[in-house]
Amino acid sequence: MTFRAAQRPGPLRFRALRSISALILREMATRYGRSPGGYLWVVLEPVAGIALLTFLFTLISRSPPLGTNFPLFYATGILPFTMYVALSGNVATAVQYSRALLSYPAVSFMDALLARFFLTALTHILVMFLVLSGIIYFYDLKLVIHLPSIFAAIAMVLAFAFAIGVANCFLFARFPLWANFWHVLNRPLFLLSGVIFIPEMLPKAAMQYLVWNPLIHTSGMMRRGFYPTYDALYVDVAYVYFCAIVIGIVGLWFLIRYHKDLALL
Repeated sequence: MTFRAAQRPGPLRFRALRSISALILREMATRYGRSPGGYLWVVLEPVAGIALLTFLFTLISRSPPLGTNFPLFYATGILPFTMYVALSGNVATAVQYSRALLSYPAVSFMDALLARFFLTALTHILVMFLVLSGIIYFYDLKLVIHLPSIFAAIAMVLAFAFAIGVANCFLFARFPLWANFWHVLNRPLFLLSGVIFIPEMLPKAAMQYLVWNPLIHTSGMMRRGFYPTYDALYVDVAYVYFCAIVIGIVGLWFLIRYHKDLALL
């Protein structure tokens, strides 16, 4: 008599991948597929911001703080910042957005977080490439680009934005008032993250407090990739990753412990 080994229900290692892929397709259809213009608005938003800043500051100064091209200078500040805002915001609302699907055993809260993270990250990396390439082509800029610095800046933004999003994912669901407070707290970051200036322009007394903001390190690293003579000595990669690791671990711990309760709120 021969016996057959019992067949396993399926390759469990692919279950998360299938769930994340399905959530990404759902997100693409609902977020970008139903609105007029779809992905076009994701590109036009930073372009409009760069154009506005360029127009305003050309009335005040003849040249930007770095180089001679205003759009390139502001693009290297706005694009990392908008990536942070979009990533941290979308990850923070992932559990609330997919709450109805979390009742299914095949979908976990990590699937919801990672789906929104991957889709938003890929979208804004593509936007960054299109906008920067368009500026370089339109103005016929002859640049010496340092790709490792650009990749490092993107990686720093991704890590820090994901950590903030994970922490706020718990806080937004558990304490709804925190969302309103966070939006108010986040608004000054546009002025404090080196989008429209470089820290070397400020007095040393102000700069020693400004470098506590991890986002100013990401904009400095990004500009280091496009301006070979810009050293950005204040940039501390280890500090950004330290903040991301600490905030991310604390946020994940609370989500792992309380995600079932959050799904019922």
